[in-house]
Amino acid sequence: MPDLIAQGPRPEDRWRRSLPEPGVESILGRTSEPWAVAWDDRVSRNHAKMRWNGNKLEVAKLEQARNAIFFRGQQRDKFLASVGEHFVIGQTTFTVLDQQVQLSTNEAPVFAEQTFSAHLLRQNKYKDADERIEALGKLPEIIAGASNDKELCARIVSLLLQGVPQASFVAILKLKGSEDGGEGSTDSLTGLTMVEVPAADETHVDVHFSADLEVLHWDCRQIAGKHVSPSASLIRSATQTKESVLHVWNRSVTNPSFTQSENADWAFCTPVVSDACPGWAIYVAGEFSGAAVTQLETTDGEAEALQDDLKFTELTATTLGALRQVRSLQRRQDSLRHFFAPVVMEALRGQDPEQVLEPRETDVSVLFCDLRGFSQRSEDSADRLLELLQRVSDALGVMTHHILANGGVVGDFHGDAAMGFWGWPIASEQSIQLVCQAALAIRHEFELASKQPDHPLADFRAGLGIASGPAVAGRIGTTDQVKVTVFGPVVNLASRLEGMTKQLQTPILVDEPTADWVRGNVPSDILRIRRVAKVLPFGMQTPLVVSELLPPEGPNSILLDEHVAAYEEAVEHFLAGQWNDAFRLLHQVPAEDQVKDFLTVFIAQHRRTPPAGWEGVIELPGK
Repeated sequence: MPDLIAQGPRPEDRWRRSLPEPGVESILGRTSEPWAVAWDDRVSRNHAKMRWNGNKLEVAKLEQARNAIFFRGQQRDKFLASVGEHFVIGQTTFTVLDQQVQLSTNEAPVFAEQTFSAHLLRQNKYKDADERIEALGKLPEIIAGASNDKELCARIVSLLLQGVPQASFVAILKLKGSEDGGEGSTDSLTGLTMVEVPAADETHVDVHFSADLEVLHWDCRQIAGKHVSPSASLIRSATQTKESVLHVWNRSVTNPSFTQSENADWAFCTPVVSDACPGWAIYVAGEFSGAAVTQLETTDGEAEALQDDLKFTELTATTLGALRQVRSLQRRQDSLRHFFAPVVMEALRGQDPEQVLEPRETDVSVLFCDLRGFSQRSEDSADRLLELLQRVSDALGVMTHHILANGGVVGDFHGDAAMGFWGWPIASEQSIQLVCQAALAIRHEFELASKQPDHPLADFRAGLGIASGPAVAGRIGTTDQVKVTVFGPVVNLASRLEGMTKQLQTPILVDEPTADWVRGNVPSDILRIRRVAKVLPFGMQTPLVVSELLPPEGPNSILLDEHVAAYEEAVEHFLAGQWNDAFRLLHQVPAEDQVKDFLTVFIAQHRRTPPAGWEGVIELPGK
């Protein structure tokens, strides 16, 4: 794909970027990344639209552009630019070129070779330290502003052409075999694939080195149609030693098939030694300012100047590797957000993951949320299972969204149910309030969906159970597989409470510790609690006092505070065996409240007379 080269009034005002695929439209302008021409105030923010049609570059001036575009010496608002042609906006010339980089293995003899370790280069002092430091200071901004590797490499190459005045050619290369293998036997140090080629008489085998390198980005100062051929032997030396290697050629020896074809007296290659840049290397070539050299250490200080350039490039490579490593770690952390709740990610930041995730005993609040109506819908949608799966995923998404939004951790999924917990990895005095807020938000969203017949979740309801108490939380599992979750009786209790919501006809049930904490710590204009009954769940030996979690008085609740008080008083009379009084008080609660039906029916079934030995406990017949 051809390149577009922008060149402003100063040598450093330039960039080279590959044109997008045919048919893709791009905007050229002063602030239009990645085609920004920030140095030229005569270029509008968005000046022209461009599109490569496969043969020519289509350019059209935008209406908001202030200054003209000149093509072939004339002002044009729309034109087609062929390869080799250019156009001008303001003080910037844009040239379309199709130059290629071909690795050369047929090179002129190296007049001198020298290897420089990073330690040695850093000991040398810059002769022009201010300019070098100023250029290096731009690196963090350059890397942070790059949206992808392609743009990153383009910016680094431009910086190196700016920071190495004698350089005529700069490229960032990558060994293809460093990440994914290819055909042939690849030497991971050289990045060159060895291919056996039979001779004509088929009696002996030559080993031909074909470049297994990818050119990530390159640029050269001369705008010409020549092909550039970096030295394969130089790249091989640098990648083998993992140190910067300098080659100097004798210009009296001409060979058009290597870097000297671009009038290069010298070239060096600096590997980017970083896990975040596997196989990356920076290749720089240029020419001496004076006559051809006859020895590496010249009297006019050219070798020392090259050492300054080498040091600058080595520091650029080191900074590139380090900052890209930070970006890689950030991407890894972002990918973990799908597996860890925000509160866990916050705890992991800057701490040892082993210590943070280590299972430990702690006080937690557990929320179990189960989807009602799933069984019926699965039967009705037997021939549309993918559609049903999407709807169930949306319903689970409602649950997980409110768990995470209220500082909880999603501990597990059980088919059409989700479990979340609070109090780990960071203990909080507000855990119970947060779990209750999450439960009410889930209930409210499902209720809103039920009022919209066409809503995907209209047929679904949710039953929720909340229990608080000690448990073991953290990384739990086997040697083969682990997950972040919570373990203990409190988890089972939350699950049982969720199951009891069907029998007691209430959306949310909580255990006694949770209810007591809410009564003592949360105002009724935020959360309300009403005791439902004292029950003995099926299969359990210890009775439980279960309560319903209610939203505050208002549009989201049919119960006023006086209704809740009447129900609580009815429960007191019920437990004391004063069932006539309890029955009377229950009828003060609105008929729309289904929870009161549980006690009302129970009293009616026993003819308003407590059974012998009454202790206030209702035995539930099943799960």
